[in-house]
Amino acid sequence: MTRFSDLVRPAAGTALISEWHTGTAERSLAAADAVMMEERAAARTPTGRLAQHVFLSTDGRGLLFYAQWTSDEDHLAWARAHRTGTVSRIDTLVPGVERPGPVRTRLADSVVHDAERPTGLFVVTTLAAEAAEAAVAPAPGLLAAHVHLTSDGEQVKVVAEWADIAAHKAAAREKADCRRYTLLRAFDDDRR
Repeated sequence: MTRFSDLVRPAAGTALISEWHTGTAERSLAAADAVMMEERAAARTPTGRLAQHVFLSTDGRGLLFYAQWTSDEDHLAWARAHRTGTVSRIDTLVPGVERPGPVRTRLADSVVHDAERPTGLFVVTTLAAEAAEAAVAPAPGLLAAHVHLTSDGEQVKVVAEWADIAAHKAAAREKADCRRYTLLRAFDDDRR
């Protein structure tokens, strides 16, 4: 499976992490397909967006989007001009998707414990900023951890790469606010 470091674009000034709650695996896949239809229908990618990756929750009930933009301003300009229409078209195909909204972050640190083994599971955890160090400490099966600082500096979103779900469960590091994902689609925005 793809490693998270393969998805990171060094030119990104901001990384948006957004969850969509769909309720079922079928609806999650339909929503991901609808996003891909929107992507294919666009003549070009949004100015400033470098990449967007879609992850499927292991229970199938949601999606995680990881979009990298050159700046917050570029994303906000696109959102003002295009977000409403894009979401409306997706909602026509898959009504009732809950979108709590994107969390604006910047990749602050990456700690790689094992660069060789493939990633079997991505775990996203939200923590207080001061708890980030403990989240990246070595553990059996933890391959890497990527710390994203929120724009207010209060929290971090840690995207951890695990060998598999069993290793993550055995480590039991994340308590309440963690979600498990597998990579569904990864694409760079190269249609400029």
